[in-house]
Amino acid sequence: MNTSGDRLRTLLRECHLSATDFAANRRVTPQHVNNWFKRGIPMARLDEVAELLSVSPRWLRTGEGPKHPTEPANEGDGGEPTPGPAPASLADVEIQVFQQAEAGQHVLSEVAGRKIRLPRHTLDELNIHPKDAMCLSMNGNSMADRLHNGSLLGIDRNTTQVIDGEMYALEHGGLLRIRYLYRLPNGGLRLRSHNNHEYPDESFNAEQIHQQGIRVLGWVFWWSTLNQRKNPPAAS
Repeated sequence: MNTSGDRLRTLLRECHLSATDFAANRRVTPQHVNNWFKRGIPMARLDEVAELLSVSPRWLRTGEGPKHPTEPANEGDGGEPTPGPAPASLADVEIQVFQQAEAGQHVLSEVAGRKIRLPRHTLDELNIHPKDAMCLSMNGNSMADRLHNGSLLGIDRNTTQVIDGEMYALEHGGLLRIRYLYRLPNGGLRLRSHNNHEYPDESFNAEQIHQQGIRVLGWVFWWSTLNQRKNPPAAS
């Protein structure tokens, strides 16, 4: 990795964050981010990008020194570098990935050995405790084109009170679903897909919610978007 653009690309891949979502977070266009990949991060934006991704600005700019602010530099002390892999940044949090369970009493099961690292300060800003966070994989196209099949979602299990128009993970009769939720009178709920041409709205009253086992698992606070569709090659 010779440039700050190369390091930025690798960091986004490590965080499972698409360039499009990163651009939206920084309020720039995806083309700006692609330019950063090629030409390097502008000096005026380097500190804020480093803070967002929990890395040292110096390392991001030059590739020198510790990657994370909490790592010892081992510079100028005459000592040998500590053997073994560098410790994970204390500013990062590892979030367990879950998937739809194949059978049994629980709708979710852990994906063994798979965790996603997210910046700790991002969770702090959203008032999410790490123990309440989990990651899920989006299956199907009901939320396309906002969430593509295979996208990873960050879920806050402590936030289950419905705010109209927000995105939630929910259990419905033993199935995992991702939907926008809206409250209806007398304890009812409306479920809405982003792809509502193929998946029309569904409305449930309080009795149906109980009978069909509809339960809000948590609020979707983060997602990665993977565009898995490729344009066909141009005809020669």
